[in-house]
Amino acid sequence: MTYEEIFEKVKEMLKDTDVSSVKEHVAFQFNITGEGEGAFYIEVKDGQLHIEPYEYYDRDAVFICKAKTLFDIMSKKTDPVLAFTLGKLKVEGSIEQALKLKDFL
Repeated sequence: MTYEEIFEKVKEMLKDTDVSSVKEHVAFQFNITGEGEGAFYIEVKDGQLHIEPYEYYDRDAVFICKAKTLFDIMSKKTDPVLAFTLGKLKVEGSIEQALKLKDFL
């Protein structure tokens, strides 16, 4: 799977996500390792979800994982805390903010 395919799949999986209850600004960068390596970010701002195909420097946290791990988390096959504990998901930045990602994935 290429980076472009990974990015489009993430956008498709999140297109109907309701973030209207998220009142604060949160931004997460995802660094995909291995096949399809690349970076993109997910931002919630003013109750809207934005997904863009580049690095975001004003982020709350960075998630580093393989595409399979990300898709397993997004499809609820894998708990993100378990993936982190098993070393399949690395988190840099605010762990408190990173845990908020569970609320809308």
